[in-house]
Formats: sequence, C-alpha cells, structure tokens
Amino acid sequence: MQMTQIEPSATLAQLQESKPDRVTIVLLSGDLDRAMAAFIIATGAAAMGMQVTVFFTFWGLNTIRKQGATSSAKDWLRRMFGLLNKGGADNLPLSRFHFGGLGTSMMKLVMKQNRMPGVPELMETALDLGVRFIACTTTMGLMGITKDTLIDGIDQFAGVTTYLAEAKQGSVNLFI
Repeated sequence: MQMTQIEPSATLAQLQESKPDRVTIVLLSGDLDRAMAAFIIATGAAAMGMQVTVFFTFWGLNTIRKQGATSSAKDWLRRMFGLLNKGGADNLPLSRFHFGGLGTSMMKLVMKQNRMPGVPELMETALDLGVRFIACTTTMGLMGITKDTLIDGIDQFAGVTTYLAEAKQGSVNLFI
C-alpha cells in the first residue's frame, strides 16, 4: 500500500496562489434575507482581504435607497414604483413568510435576540471594509430612482458593462 504524503506548507502555498482575490455580487433582490446573505458574503470576503464589488440593480436598489425615499419622476408609472418601493435597508420584506410584515418582524426579533446585525449594520460594515457599491444607472432610470434618493457611500453609478469588467477580473461572481 502506497501512501501519499501531504506537505502542509506546500498545500498552504498552493491555496494562497489559487485564492480568489476579487468577488463580485449582483444584488437583484430587495428581500431582507437575500440582502443579508449578500452583505454577509461581502463582509466575509472583504475581511479575508479580497476586493469586493456589489452591483445593485432592479429591486436590489431598494437596499441602498434612503429610508422612505420616493421617486421624483414626472410620469405616474415611475412615481408609482417610488410609492410601492419606498426602500431603505430597514424596510426590506422577507422573501418568504412575510405575512404582511409579521414574519419579517419575527425574524428581526430573533436576529436581535441572537445579536445578529441587521442589513443597515452589515452595509455599514461592508463600507468600512472597503466594499465597493455600484448602482445600476439603467435600472435607476427605468424605476425613476435618482442619486439623491440613495444613501451616501455609493462608489459609482454605472451600467452593466462596468459590472462585467469587474466580473471578468473576479474569481467569485455571485447573483443574489
């Protein structure tokens, strides 16, 4: 019987060479649980020294909208989007079991009891760790969202080509 010996220092060196150093995340969803997953991954990767970019598009833009921000669009359809999607990281519903807000309130209570940070705290941590936030300009125009209705700390306002350039250099690209 032949046994293969593994040299720990060589294995560690191989892992360090192959370690992905860029992570991109497309946050399409405006749901509490999905936004939490995106920011937990983003902060974890940034804490490991990786460069992380989060691209916010469609309902994901609600995560980075100011609390209660509405649309100032001139046409009624975009204003309706603003009324229906008030935004704000504290106002995100659960993707399942929302039950008119009851499920979301229960989830937030359980998170608080377990000292789990909420989406606003995770976003603040991500920004402190240098995670880049890019807001999709195409979706902003489509939904009547303006720069002044988004939180401070957005690094860039850009379209899909900017995201694709980031993703091309990334070793881990996630869609949430």
